[in-house]
Amino acid sequence: MFKIKARDGTNNLCGKRLAELRGKHNPPLSQRKLAQMLQVRGYDVDNHFIRRVELGERFVTDIEIVMLCEVLGIRFEELLTGD
Repeated sequence: MFKIKARDGTNNLCGKRLAELRGKHNPPLSQRKLAQMLQVRGYDVDNHFIRRVELGERFVTDIEIVMLCEVLGIRFEELLTGD
């Protein structure tokens, strides 16, 4: 069965950028801390969710993109393309 992949073979466009944004956050966020911030807002995720997204192992839904942007205080373009 055919699966849609990013040009680099990963399952999402935002994983590498998410890792960069976590590191640039002040103070830098661990995967666990980001997951905790999402949990406080009512999203049922853990640090394994963050790890799998960042490694490109997991597809990311539009709902998940919105929740990540809300918690990080960024626009979706910044997460997807760096703009």
